[in-house]
Amino acid sequence: MPTGDKIQSVEEYVGAFPEEVQASLERIRQTISQAIPAAEEVISYQIPAFKLHGMVIYYSAYKSHYSISTPPPFTAFETFKEELAPYEVSKSAVKFPMDKPLPLELIGKIAKFKAQENAEAAQKKKKK
Repeated sequence: MPTGDKIQSVEEYVGAFPEEVQASLERIRQTISQAIPAAEEVISYQIPAFKLHGMVIYYSAYKSHYSISTPPPFTAFETFKEELAPYEVSKSAVKFPMDKPLPLELIGKIAKFKAQENAEAAQKKKKK
């Protein structure tokens, strides 16, 4: 797990974890990257994130779970409420237990949804 030092890259963040966790983080990373190929990978709040017309989705690992989170508006998790029912969900984040398979398809759908939401918001701003 990354220490208190400032994380400079996604590779540095992922590399700070044990191999098994690194592999899962890479699967999450690839899933999001494939879902929103135009997005830029960044480090934000000391964790990996994808940015397209603003922040789209963050992902991270902790002692016993992986997490994805989105910035406001918090409509993505409400939209996928039924599919997220087996997981611990807050307004802005979802926890996926490390001892269960990652729902990669669902993570991809959430990333796509949020990217589309960002694109629509960017279009509205342009029209003003």
